[in-house]
Amino acid sequence: MPPPSPATAKKLLVTGGAGFIGSHFVRTLLHGGHEGHEQTRVTVLDRLTYAGNRDNLPARHPRLEFVRGDVCDGPLLRELLPGHDAVVHFAAESHVDRSVESGAEFVRTNVLGTQTLLEACLSSGVERVVHVSTDEVYGSIAEGAWTEEWPLSPNSPYAASKASSDLIARSYWRTHGLNVSITRCSNNYGPYQHPEKLIPLFVTNLLEGLPVPLYGDGRNVREWLHVDDHCRAVALVLDRGRAGEVYNVGGGEEQTNLHITERLLDLCGATSSSVRRVPDRKGHDLRYALDSTKIREELGYRPRVPFEQGLADTVDWYRARPAWWKAMKYAGEDTGQQRQGGTAS
Repeated sequence: MPPPSPATAKKLLVTGGAGFIGSHFVRTLLHGGHEGHEQTRVTVLDRLTYAGNRDNLPARHPRLEFVRGDVCDGPLLRELLPGHDAVVHFAAESHVDRSVESGAEFVRTNVLGTQTLLEACLSSGVERVVHVSTDEVYGSIAEGAWTEEWPLSPNSPYAASKASSDLIARSYWRTHGLNVSITRCSNNYGPYQHPEKLIPLFVTNLLEGLPVPLYGDGRNVREWLHVDDHCRAVALVLDRGRAGEVYNVGGGEEQTNLHITERLLDLCGATSSSVRRVPDRKGHDLRYALDSTKIREELGYRPRVPFEQGLADTVDWYRARPAWWKAMKYAGEDTGQQRQGGTAS
């Protein structure tokens, strides 16, 4: 049985709360979807880079305050944090392809930003932090699944920056006694995801009659997790997770990129002629798989969204909202110009 929940945070700071996962967490909390947080007030801190969108959040919700700012801005954090009971730290540069092109911003935001935030929490008296990370810190695994004790062996600048931020978070628990827990999730999908990532890139391209770029032979395996299931796990760790602990959050749905592509072709009414094979990404990990036994047994977590249903619902969401994803996909580009990015993970 899960341990009893401590007193629920009454005021929560969410970094990166205008992005894909952070905004889902905030919307769900404000709409009563996280038990025990029906009265929690939320401050969202977001720099509103290309991946952040103020429209992802309810504009005038009485329990929401939005602050545009940088997680690397120590003075701003020290001004903002007093009075908050906890922090959920989503803010991160997260697209692997961009990190391969240039890793500097990933080190700045993911590593320095995390250290700056944790230091500000110490000086402001904020005792509880959930640091949201990724399974990519483990590297690649040929068979079996990673437990939380698995050595970190990141293979991309993105993954290396997240592994670094995980270790910094752990050090603030061990050195300073900060009540920090770390979550590591598998590939997320769902509504409001930026169309640079695999599923929304392929869906939006197919809806526009454009080809989809598939890396290599498409045999890379990923474990998929609906964003709603991920955010429920983060809320459980916030309320019941132990200090200094890591919690793997997997979806239990292993799929090759080729299978994902075939399912999206079917759902979008397209054929295999829409697939454009592109050279494989540098350092492309072959397979990810998480052992989620710990969070299941300790906190009672179970994913709820079946993959096939979640994928179909996600396609329907993008089909119904072309204005939202076109504004994100073609920001700064001439109308109709295809973004020639690769796939995610």
